[in-house]
Amino acid sequence: MGPVTAAVLQLAALVGALALCYIPFGNYMAKVYSSDKHWRVERWIYRGIGADPDTEMRWPAYLRGVLAFSFVGVLFLYLLQRLQGVLPGSLGFSSVNPAQSFNTAVSFVTNTNWQSYYGEQTMGHVVQTAGLAVQNFVSAAVGVAVAVALVRGFARSRTGEIGNFWSDLVRGTIRILVPFAAVAAIVLVACGAIQNFSGIHEVGQFMGGSQQWNGGAVASQEAIKEFGTNGGGYFNANSAHPFENPTPFTNLFEIFLILLIPFALTRTFGVMVGSVKQGYAILATMGTIWLGFTALMMWTEFAHHGPALQLAGGAYEGKEVRFGIGGSSIFAVSTTLTSTGAVDSFHSSFTGLGGGITLLSMMLGEIAPGGTGSGLYGILIMAVIAVFIAGLMVGRTPEYLGKKIGAREIKLSAIYILITPALALVFAAASMALPTPPHSMLNSGAHGFSEVLYAFTSAANNNGSAFAGLNANTDWFNTMTGLAMLFGRFLPMVFVLALAGSLAEQKPVPATAGTLRTEKPLFTGLLVGAILIITGLTYFPALALGPLAEGLAS
Repeated sequence: MGPVTAAVLQLAALVGALALCYIPFGNYMAKVYSSDKHWRVERWIYRGIGADPDTEMRWPAYLRGVLAFSFVGVLFLYLLQRLQGVLPGSLGFSSVNPAQSFNTAVSFVTNTNWQSYYGEQTMGHVVQTAGLAVQNFVSAAVGVAVAVALVRGFARSRTGEIGNFWSDLVRGTIRILVPFAAVAAIVLVACGAIQNFSGIHEVGQFMGGSQQWNGGAVASQEAIKEFGTNGGGYFNANSAHPFENPTPFTNLFEIFLILLIPFALTRTFGVMVGSVKQGYAILATMGTIWLGFTALMMWTEFAHHGPALQLAGGAYEGKEVRFGIGGSSIFAVSTTLTSTGAVDSFHSSFTGLGGGITLLSMMLGEIAPGGTGSGLYGILIMAVIAVFIAGLMVGRTPEYLGKKIGAREIKLSAIYILITPALALVFAAASMALPTPPHSMLNSGAHGFSEVLYAFTSAANNNGSAFAGLNANTDWFNTMTGLAMLFGRFLPMVFVLALAGSLAEQKPVPATAGTLRTEKPLFTGLLVGAILIITGLTYFPALALGPLAEGLAS
């Protein structure tokens, strides 16, 4: 069997597995967020934090809950790292310096999981499990909660109430993330991933020195790292490390975990708004972009110029031989089209155009299918923009799911789509213009610029993957990427929740002969076109300076 055929079969198996889980899992999540009953353990948590789960919130109160919870998470994780030197199970590692502690705390709380450190040489067991792993669960739950609040805005009428943040947070964690991640961790352990609390071991001599490996609760963190679209790994090699991702099967299984919630949430959306066809339209949009980018990535990595690459049968540099080009390409597209940030290959070693695809995947806003929750609310914002464009074409007030899209809704949506490009481009420009930050670049020219652009695109879009080759562990990059992650996570949420509140206050508008049918293929095509055109117009100059220039020159 040739490598291309193997890649296509892997892709087909992945699509089949996602299709089998789509309806039952999507329905289950809709039931979780629509239920009026509370589990006993959930009631204990509500009493512990002093929250009333039955009190409905308007969007400002919901937002305050999101920001307060996240601020406490950043503070706790920052202090945990600063105190690591005196904590048990530190493996002898000292406390993390202030700039890196800030960066890492913000990174994991914002579901970015950007890592500017070597995991196996920096974080002990307590920080990994009580700090980073916990945030992998709750940061994902926050994203889904905000998405569900926006869905309620479309589903409800004549009320400004969009649910209860504390109830959504706890239910998402207890009923969805914890049980499914536990099952996934068992699968990973059975396939060879490690799960222990062992110390540091010397495993032999290499180039005159010893090599040291340390253990950890790797499988459990790997499961939620992928299932919650987080991405932060126990080891610097991330999902290319055999302790995290030992076999081709686990590689495909981890991709499945990455995509499961974001794709299934479209079913949840359709059920909650009372029209599963609307969910299928959003699913078709996500699936079209994901499949298209995956095919394009495989083409760039299999079909290439140069005798060395042709003799090798593909661009194998930077890729794990046990996964090959096909598995690495599917993983790279899936992780950058979501907010996962996990990597099983060296993105900087992809071909020039292949590296550009990973960049463009994040620049789309990570909405195909996107992160846990953030993908759904991101593409719903784009749907609002798309119906507005359609309304301009025919001179009709745009409507979506029975709600009028007026000036307020368009302003909120427009500001949302401008935030992350502004953050990525401004921070990247500042880093290239100042004298010191470019010293962190391993490469010069177009590839070096791509390293910096990738870093801030990843941070602002809360992805977390790295192009590598860039030394991001400096005060400048730790601070600036930290700020990009903070603003890139919470500023968009402000406008998402404000839009949810505005929509929930409206009364439904009956459909007429002139209403745009947003469940039809025509709207799916319009939405795909709007996403690609808006992204292209925003980022094309930056892409032309980096990956396009490199790809055309090779």
